[in-house]
Amino acid sequence: MKTVSSLLDDAWYARYKRIAKLNIRSSIYDVTNRCNLRCKGCFFFSSGEDRAAAEETDLPRWEAFVEREKARGVNLAILIGGEPTLCLDRVEAFYRRLPTFCATNGLIKVPRERFPDMMVGISLWGDEADEKLLRGRDTFAISSRHYAGDPHTYYLYTITPRQIGQTERIIRKIRDVGVKVHMQLLSNDEGVDGFSWRPEELRDIRAEMDDVLERYPDTVISCKYYHEVITTGRMLGRPFGWRECPSVTEPLDDRRPGPRRLIHFIRWASDLTTMHRCCTSETRDCGTCKDGAAHMSWVMVNKRAHLRSTRDLQNWIEVYEMFGKLYQFIPW
Repeated sequence: MKTVSSLLDDAWYARYKRIAKLNIRSSIYDVTNRCNLRCKGCFFFSSGEDRAAAEETDLPRWEAFVEREKARGVNLAILIGGEPTLCLDRVEAFYRRLPTFCATNGLIKVPRERFPDMMVGISLWGDEADEKLLRGRDTFAISSRHYAGDPHTYYLYTITPRQIGQTERIIRKIRDVGVKVHMQLLSNDEGVDGFSWRPEELRDIRAEMDDVLERYPDTVISCKYYHEVITTGRMLGRPFGWRECPSVTEPLDDRRPGPRRLIHFIRWASDLTTMHRCCTSETRDCGTCKDGAAHMSWVMVNKRAHLRSTRDLQNWIEVYEMFGKLYQFIPW
């Protein structure tokens, strides 16, 4: 029988022990239905999730809600929107009670005197031309001034098909402002012409992601197994999709038999009562989903399946370490 200890040498076993004790229990929260951008392909607006629930505005109700989430066992609050920085009092309700990650477009600076060590993930959609086309402006020009050198910040670089051959330049720009970067792929929820992936493009971008990881190991937070999974949509021969996704809201999950999944995961709407289907869009075709966190979680909940060989288990460890770094459970 293959076991963790039988597959790993002492160094890898020490890495395994460091992540095995984390016991991460995350959920996702829409802080607001509003945003200061309207990006073509944003799953929140393209699926009508901004109209799914009336926004709760009473701060004491937010504070009581967060206390209930903490009692439910949540130890990582992932704040999305809309744009969370439009409602910093709500962000603070989480930050004072739970380990908190804030996803932002970076146009409004998170005040570090108020949130000194909150992990901030800044969305970046391609290069300057892609950003202007998809988001209406070059957000990097603003966010890079706000967060230069910030040790609790990284860019979530959402790569588009038009970025093939361009990724190193973007990674270098991020390195030069002194922050980290993580990569995922655009899902193109609104079908913008020229931004849907073809198989040969996915092969090319995987090679490019591997290359920038090797060239910029102190800047890029990633691993090659993650690149393989997200570009092929497959893990250990299994295809990603509705039958496999681990990031489905638990009370809404009627899949039978159920797959391995995130324990007690819920994606909450901004009324603090309504629940969304999954970590991304109510209307997205799961077979085309390229969400990075969903694919990371897919690997993470399937540890037993990776006990096939030493290399498979090491791949699993590297993905878990990547997730731990991105959400500040382990240091860069």
